[in-house]
Amino acid sequence: MWRLTRQRYYGVPIVKDGREVVFETDNDSQVVAKYLDFKLGLGLFPWAYEGVQSILWRNIENELEDIGFRLNDIYWKEMVPRSEQLPFLRHKERKFGRGCLDQWAKQQNAMLAQLSLRLIPYDEMLMSHDFLIDERPRFVDFDLFGILGNFLYSGNYKLPSGHKRLAQWYRRMEKIKLKDITREKLRT
Repeated sequence: MWRLTRQRYYGVPIVKDGREVVFETDNDSQVVAKYLDFKLGLGLFPWAYEGVQSILWRNIENELEDIGFRLNDIYWKEMVPRSEQLPFLRHKERKFGRGCLDQWAKQQNAMLAQLSLRLIPYDEMLMSHDFLIDERPRFVDFDLFGILGNFLYSGNYKLPSGHKRLAQWYRRMEKIKLKDITREKLRT
């Protein structure tokens, strides 16, 4: 990665497309997603929603992702192979402080309540659309779907029960296939 980006980036994702090498420019960029959207003509970033999506994805990737990861990390011993548990624990405690995993376990109910509160605006957005900002999935739909998928990954959680529209949306998102959306619809 370091070599491909000419020592400008060391993380993932990186896309190498012929001579083109694409990577994120900062923590709040969507360079890779926008490149793939343009290259494949997916219609995930229409100009009409540029500002709205920028606000939403930052909220999704900061406010929702963080709490979802912490909730899942409570079950780290179930998910992390025994041979990798010490490095995992060391990484978490260096980043979040000694005893963070135990602390999150004690705060689990409060964090679940906090997640439920943070999801209210997304549930409300679905009152007039099948998807978050209009009648077809855009980037923020896939972003939120991935974040919630990570939260649900351990199998220890379900979507908060009060968010019925969000649960219906999640089921719709699970079924989306590119072939189901016409090229004409993709270009709108």
